[in-house]
Amino acid sequence: MDRPVPEALSRSMTRPASGAGMDRTVAPSRRRILIRRGLRYGAPVALAALLWAGWRLVPASGTLSVPQEQLTLATVRSVPFLDYLPVRATVAPLNVTLIDAIQGGEVSEVVARDGALVKKGDILAHLTNPQLQLDVTSREAQIASQIGAVSAQRLTLQQTRTTEETQLAEARYNLLKAQRELSIRQQLHGQGFESDANVQSYRDEADYYAQRLRRLETALTQDLKVADRQGSEIDEEAQRLRSNLDVVEASLGALVLRATLDGRLTNFDLQPGQSLKAGDKIGQIDSEGQYRLDADIDEFYLGRVAVGERAEADLGETRLPMTVSRVHPQVTNGQFRAELTFDKPPPAGLRRGESIDLRITLGETHRALVLPNGAWLEASGGSSAFVMTSGDHSADRVSITSGRRNPEQVEITGGLHDGDRVIVSSYNSYKNFNHLAIH
Repeated sequence: MDRPVPEALSRSMTRPASGAGMDRTVAPSRRRILIRRGLRYGAPVALAALLWAGWRLVPASGTLSVPQEQLTLATVRSVPFLDYLPVRATVAPLNVTLIDAIQGGEVSEVVARDGALVKKGDILAHLTNPQLQLDVTSREAQIASQIGAVSAQRLTLQQTRTTEETQLAEARYNLLKAQRELSIRQQLHGQGFESDANVQSYRDEADYYAQRLRRLETALTQDLKVADRQGSEIDEEAQRLRSNLDVVEASLGALVLRATLDGRLTNFDLQPGQSLKAGDKIGQIDSEGQYRLDADIDEFYLGRVAVGERAEADLGETRLPMTVSRVHPQVTNGQFRAELTFDKPPPAGLRRGESIDLRITLGETHRALVLPNGAWLEASGGSSAFVMTSGDHSADRVSITSGRRNPEQVEITGGLHDGDRVIVSSYNSYKNFNHLAIH
């Protein structure tokens, strides 16, 4: 017989065991599903994005990262190019004459002083050379003896000529006498007072003097030719000996140092007792009141500065026209020298060594593509430039060709176009790079 179950026991039998409710299946929410899918598929995409960003931030080979504030930019423009060259020149004497010691010796007296104005022929100093004086005396005696011998030869030649001319005159006179006597005897013979034999003797005598005259004339003609040649040789020898004597005497005169022209004596620092050798430089004479300008110019312009180029010198408020008169092709320390002369008399007061600004005109003004002349040329030499790319976040080095320059402008003849933006600050830090990343 079934007994009824108590209500409390019945409830305990139908209640689930402890923890059974926590193990039941719970459906996931939509939010959690989306998060799981995002983690599964989004992570690779994020990683790729990070790698791409890192690749963009790491400079490529040959690229340098540069702050934008360190750069100076300029735009290529087509504008009038002013083709001139400003230089700083130095005042120099127009003419400079060096003074040499012709003969060696010891300075016995210094007459002039450095910086003095001198006239041609003024005595500058005296030298002594005892050995030279002895040599000159001996040489003078030898030359005097030779001149005496030459004079004796000329005298002998003259005496010989005089003797021959005397003999010729006597022969003419004797012939004339014989012919007259013959004529008289022939008249007497015609009158019967002279015999044939007597007339014949006078005829023979006249023939003898006629033949003698012809021989003397022939001999004199030949002797005159020889005498003329000998006379010329004697005259030349005499002239040579006199020239030698002048040279010998001048060698003593060279012991007196004299000014060779008018001007200002400079670099003259002789001291008594100083020994000089022949050919030693003892000073120079500068033209006074006549000046030129010497300009040292960068070797870049060596092929463009030529003799005849025009220039202007800036003397305070006055500008004087000048002309390039000489160009020295030798390059020293990257510069060559040009000499310029004034087209008009310069103002008074110029001093040797004074600095003057001038502008040398190299050509006519015309339009051209130009960039500012600046530090960028020092490292590139005008053969390359960094050109900004789109966005101004990078710049690439490109090869260019440049032409004429002035202090403000550089003519661009190839590689760039009107409107290109170029870095014109110094390239010294970018010598080994072809690309710049600008940040």
